[in-house]
Formats: sequence, structure tokens, C-alpha cells
Amino acid sequence: MSLIVQKFGGTSVANTERIFNVADIATSAYKEGNQVVVVVSAQGDTTDDLIAKAAEINDRPSKREMDVLLSTGEMISMSLLAMAIQKMGYPVISLTGWQAGVETDINYSEARIRKVTAERIRSELDRNRIVIVAGFQGINKQDDITTLGRGGSDTTAVAIAASLDADLCQIYTDVDGVYTADPRLVPDAHKLSAITYDEMLELASLGAQVLHNRSVEMAKKYNVDLEVISSFTRNPGTKVKEGSNMEKMNVSGVARDNNCARVAIINLPDEPGVAFRVFSLLSKRKINVDIILQSVGQDHHKSITFTIPESCAEEAEKVLRENQENLGFEDLSVNTAVAKVSIVGAGMASNAGVAAKMFEALASAGINIRMISTSEIKISVLINEEDSDKAVKAIHAKFFNV
Repeated sequence: MSLIVQKFGGTSVANTERIFNVADIATSAYKEGNQVVVVVSAQGDTTDDLIAKAAEINDRPSKREMDVLLSTGEMISMSLLAMAIQKMGYPVISLTGWQAGVETDINYSEARIRKVTAERIRSELDRNRIVIVAGFQGINKQDDITTLGRGGSDTTAVAIAASLDADLCQIYTDVDGVYTADPRLVPDAHKLSAITYDEMLELASLGAQVLHNRSVEMAKKYNVDLEVISSFTRNPGTKVKEGSNMEKMNVSGVARDNNCARVAIINLPDEPGVAFRVFSLLSKRKINVDIILQSVGQDHHKSITFTIPESCAEEAEKVLRENQENLGFEDLSVNTAVAKVSIVGAGMASNAGVAAKMFEALASAGINIRMISTSEIKISVLINEEDSDKAVKAIHAKFFNV
């Protein structure tokens, strides 16, 4: 007998037919003699609908009340799924995040899980019940409902799997695994049978939307075996686990992120502490900086260029301009019409020529590179956003269509 945690996203429980499909998947695992915990997201566009309803009442509601409101989306899903499983004749119980023992910090709307006290889940499993848990939510030390932000249900599932020492955590989505590129953009992308935690974490951080990076970080930390699998086809998915070069490729995938902005601070004083003053200002406002390029100092001045999420561009420009006199720079440029395209692979570090091959693909496609960033398992380039589709296709063809 194995203990399996299954997570189903919003598209998987979007309507009655799909809820019964999820019920069939969960009960099939149960009939095989497994203990089954199911984590669900809100149905379809429920979260967006709730946000719209809030805006009709108050255009600036508190984050606490928004968390109370948004948590109801997952509760609807969990109770409807439990009713479907009941109708099929199986023992089942639904639990909210706090009933399931998901304890978080005090940050409303972007809470982090501190621990999962899973006694209630274990108790219900010992009674031979299928346990349905509402994802994306927990409770803080003030006994207030909190939500976990983007990718919260993935994170809930992995946290519960870790706390229960589950044999497998299956993430059911509308795609049947992790591909070498987005199959909607690159039709001949290949599905990977397995990928390492580090590779998956990089792909998730660089724009691949199959798994959220927080869930992958947690899976790696607690050595949780993940499988990305489709709730519609039920074909074998992609295993995410420890190891390297599982696919025996130098490059495992190509990712694209169009949510980028390039910030150039021109003619800063070329003196110690300037970079610290710039980036500490951004850090205090929780603006994440990615690729950083600093020019060679000339005439006692230098320029620093870096990338940030496009959603932070306006705030970053505002805080930098407010501190222009203190920082001493001459000018500031913010460009949101850029994209970051990356290749990821655990085998890249030991294989020469990978970067040259990537740059050759971009050159052949007539695409100009604005910035470059490298690590042991990734190479990222910043390009014009209008070239991003063409870049992904060209790079993928160069590495995989051989």
C-alpha cells in the first residue's frame, strides 16, 4: 500500500463532468489499495470572479478580507469533489487548509507555509477515507485565514506530501508532462520522461508554467517524488526527482518569460557602495533583480543595467527617480518590451559549446542579444519581446530537431 497525494488544478475541476473525472482518478488509486489525499484548486475562473466581486464593493479591500474571500474558491471545489466521490460509493471527507493543519506566516495574500501538522489527515486516512484538502490556504498564528499566492495549491500538495512522507505527489494539469518547450508554441516539442529538481526549478523560474517554483523548491528540500501528469489523457507523465542527465541531453528545455523589464541606470559614480545603494532600495520593496550587467568605469562613471519583473517596472522607476540625487546617476531608462529566453540542462556544465550553439541559433534567426546570464545549468538571454516566439522555435530546433 502506498500513500499518494494528488493535486488537481482549476481546469481539472472546472465543471461537473471534470469533477467526476477527478473523482474517478482518485477512486481508481484508492481501489488499488492506496491511501489517497487530494488537493484541489478553485474551479476555472472562480478566483478572478471573486476578485471582481470584491472590486464591486471596495476597490481597496484589506488583504486579510481578500484572503477570507479567495479561500472560498477552493472550499467549493473540495466539497463538490467530496460529494461526487460520495455518490460513487466511497468513504471521503473534505478539509479546509486549516483543518488539514496547514500553518503559515502572517503575510496575507503571499503567505509561506511554516509547517503542516497532519494529525487530522492521518486520522482520516486511518479510517480508510479519501481525504480532500483545499489548496492555496492555511491559518496563521492569529487564527486568521491566509492564502499562499500564485502556485499555492502546488505548494500545498508538496507540503502535505512531505509531512505525510508520501510515496508520490502527482500534479495533475491540462498538459501530460514537462516538455522541451511549450508545445503550444513549438508543436514538435518532446515530452520528458524525467527531469531533475534543479532543472525543473530553473524552468519554473524562467517562465515554464507547468509547476510553480515554490513547490519544486519544497519538493527538493524534502525529497518528494513528483509526477506531472494530465487529468484528461491519463498517460504517463514526467517524474521530477533527484539525479542528473536522466534524458542524456545537454539541454533539457527551452523557456520563455515575457514578463520582463530592463532597467538601465546611466552614469553612476564609479565608487564603492553604489551598487549596494541601488539594489538595497529595490530589495526593501521586494523587487527581485535577475540579470545584472555593469559597464567598465570611465571618467569616474559607470552604468548598471538589470532585469526585473515587468509588474515591478513602474515601482522600480519611481523609487529610483526619487533617489536620483542621492545615487548620483545622470539618467534612467526602463524598457518593458523585452523577453528572457533560456535553455536549461544539468548536462550543460560538462559539455562545451552549448552557449555557442544557442547564440548561433539566434544569429541565424536574425535576433539581437541585449544581455546574457549564465550558471551551471542555464543560459539566459534578453531579447526584444517581438522576437521571443521566433527565438524559442530557433533554439529548440537547434538542440532537439537533429
